[in-house]
Amino acid sequence: MKTIKTQVGIIGAGPAGLTLALMLQKQGIKCVIIENRSREYVENRVRAGLLEHNTVEVFEELGVADRLHQEGLVHHGCYIAYNGITQRIDFQKHTQREVTIYGQQEVVKDLIKACLDRKIEIIFEAEATEINDFMTEEPSISFTHGGENAILNCDFVAGTDGFHGLGRKTLPKESYNEFKIEYPFSWLGILAYSKPTYDELIYAFHHEGFALASMRSEKVCRLYLQVPNDEKIENWSDEQIWTELENRLGIELDKGEIFEKGITPMRSFMIDNLQAGRLFLAGDAAHIVPPTGAKGLNLAVADVRNLAKGITDFYKNGNEDALNNYTKKCVSRVWRVQDFSNFMTYLCHKQAENGSFEQLLQKSKFDYLRMSEAYQKTIAENYVGLPFEAFE
Repeated sequence: MKTIKTQVGIIGAGPAGLTLALMLQKQGIKCVIIENRSREYVENRVRAGLLEHNTVEVFEELGVADRLHQEGLVHHGCYIAYNGITQRIDFQKHTQREVTIYGQQEVVKDLIKACLDRKIEIIFEAEATEINDFMTEEPSISFTHGGENAILNCDFVAGTDGFHGLGRKTLPKESYNEFKIEYPFSWLGILAYSKPTYDELIYAFHHEGFALASMRSEKVCRLYLQVPNDEKIENWSDEQIWTELENRLGIELDKGEIFEKGITPMRSFMIDNLQAGRLFLAGDAAHIVPPTGAKGLNLAVADVRNLAKGITDFYKNGNEDALNNYTKKCVSRVWRVQDFSNFMTYLCHKQAENGSFEQLLQKSKFDYLRMSEAYQKTIAENYVGLPFEAFE
């Protein structure tokens, strides 16, 4: 059986695991990443596309932001519309910060290249099967690679392997409480080769359902429609999708070729403990937020920033205080992000019949949003991401 020795074993080569590895390498701490998918699959897995101000600063500090700055689209605001009446949320005015549109798959390509250039070992197509002895000072990860069994001995294990990964399955069930909401609607999402006819994201409430106009570049659009949870993608032709998007958004779109479409359920999920012994969870392994707030990747980066600081303090100063407080620091931000994502989801989606008490209350929120700069600032500062220092 092949045996590997390192300081930190990381399961999962998504944004969380890759960013953690680069943070640790910068501090002279060795790590190995185990990823069950191929490099090609990971680099082409389409996910989020909006980076908070904080996240961009992290990538700048790690020296992986060159292509991001060349190809990313900086946005200083967004639009929130209610049945065709639109209010712009001015990020720059209210926060002096901005967001950057840059696809997660592009982030992952940049991070993988940086890891390999800096001699960080990533073992692709390797399935982690068991996390051993994580309540001791000598944990290990059993995995299979190329049809052979292997083991990675390490001082710490980081589970950055997503909602269905081994990390969360291994965390003792009695060590955490679970919180979740299953929303009564889903998103029908498309990627299309089309030039955006809008300069910033549009969140649109419509009496027939929510729509979102986003983008991935100046040539690729990402758009969504609210649909019932039991909706089938086969029921929607490309022509129907474009027609309904224009109807709900109230703008004319460049109806280019749709090259990807699917339906995604909306949910909120989290656990209130992210650690046990020498095992630490980060990112989707510990929490899921609905995409309305564009927070998933950004929250994962905030997690691993806390974890990297704790591990660094352990090795450099023999101090375990930051590691012991890892959950507390992460969860305070997670709850803030859960609240904002939930708020945006309920604000923008059709949930009740038109003319009902609930729907008219929802309309009153939009009316208040248009008249209140304080309300606009609340949305702006949460959307661009509260500074890391706010939770330290």
